Amino acid sequence: MIDDSMRQRLEELVATHAELEMDMTDPAVLGDQERYTSTAKRHAELNEVVKVYARYQQLLEDAGAAEELAELSDGAEGDSMLAEAKANRAQAEGMEGQLKVLLLPKDPMDDKNVILEIRAGAGGDEAGLFAAELERMYTRYAEGRRWKVARLSVSENDVGGVKEVTFEVNGTGAYSVLKHESGVHRVQRVPQTESGGRIHTSTASVAVMPEAEDVDVHIDPSDLKIDVYRSSGPGGQSVNTTDSAVRITHVPTGVVVAMQDEKSQLQNKEKALRVLKARLLQAEKDRMAAERADARASQIGTGDRSEKIRTYNFPDSRVADHRIGFKTNDLSGVLEGKLDELFDALIRQEQAQKLQALTEDA
Repeated sequence: MIDDSMRQRLEELVATHAELEMDMTDPAVLGDQERYTSTAKRHAELNEVVKVYARYQQLLEDAGAAEELAELSDGAEGDSMLAEAKANRAQAEGMEGQLKVLLLPKDPMDDKNVILEIRAGAGGDEAGLFAAELERMYTRYAEGRRWKVARLSVSENDVGGVKEVTFEVNGTGAYSVLKHESGVHRVQRVPQTESGGRIHTSTASVAVMPEAEDVDVHIDPSDLKIDVYRSSGPGGQSVNTTDSAVRITHVPTGVVVAMQDEKSQLQNKEKALRVLKARLLQAEKDRMAAERADARASQIGTGDRSEKIRTYNFPDSRVADHRIGFKTNDLSGVLEGKLDELFDALIRQEQAQKLQALTEDA
């Protein structure tokens, strides 16, 4: 059975949900688009926990009614009522874990869109090819979720891979799903350029950042050093005769972002500022997490770009996530964006860690 504090919290959420429902019919709220949107969003967030709790309560009520009827019945009818009561209580008990998960504190960044940066690491051209495959993997997954994907910048190598690529993923809950992907990804396979058939290990690093809004990050224009220059292609050759490329340095932190993919200097500056804000927001998020006593219980691994989180082994057609012990032999499916099983396992682990932290605090 759920304890009194948990029941009190659930009752408070039910009351809040009812109040929000009434607010959504209030002419004053209906006339204020911003207020109505925030009210409807919070109402929608509470829908699941209210629905599950209502079902939980109904099962307990039905069990109690069946037990009362059993006392008034004899023989087979009484046994049937007791069996029904037992089944309802067992079902209610099975929902308690779900209710606990629904009450877990939510990462305020979870609903945000994300900016992903993938950089080729050790392995030369092979690492660049692997980095390009990772971008394709995430793009396929996002498209399957009907999320929008758009490249912000890319630096290609000479064999069809990428040295570095930055792209955004826009969709409900994108950060909540993709945030655990930050770290070093390793690939083990025979490169196309390897004549001896030897297996090589190459790496690519992934950074996943919540897209920052103006209310999340304030940047003082005087803290920015902005340089413009001519964009260049592979090998350094000039591909633009105007100074359209933009490099922005945030002087207080030393964070540097460069953009050159657009022909317009203004568009490159706008993109660079978006990536800069995302990096600064992620840095602040990491700093706050490091200061919290429960930081380790709120994330899987460190989320650091230097942490090796996953290996893609081509000879064995195996993908292994080293943080949670997850393994699958559907390597081709994973690279095609079939990531639900892996992401579900990561989310369950995150929830388990949060539950453990709450238990230890209690």
